[in-house]
Amino acid sequence: MTNLAFPYSIDAAGRTAQTERDLHIRDLIEQTLLTSPGERVNRPTFGTGLRQMVFAPNSAEVAMATQYLIQGALQQFMGDLVVIEKVSVEAEDATLRILVQYVVRASQQRETTLVTTGPIA
Repeated sequence: MTNLAFPYSIDAAGRTAQTERDLHIRDLIEQTLLTSPGERVNRPTFGTGLRQMVFAPNSAEVAMATQYLIQGALQQFMGDLVVIEKVSVEAEDATLRILVQYVVRASQQRETTLVTTGPIA
């Protein structure tokens, strides 16, 4: 299977850049988190709507709801590739920090990904 690099780019040979499996899975997790439902034409339920949560009122309850939203989306869309062990969400001002701990099913390798999102300056 070919693992395309994200974001899409061209390599030194002038071909579509590729990446290793574990980096590709990290990229897929990031895409799942940062895609809004309805953004992909043929997959209208794909994504989490995380970018809209940046502008929601900040509270422990919102962070907890966001955590469950993210965990559900990752299990739904990435469940065949990874086992989600832990999702934690920290909200500070208008910034969200999402830590995802998971195990890659193919290699049983434990990985951690940190995604930070906030308003565009």
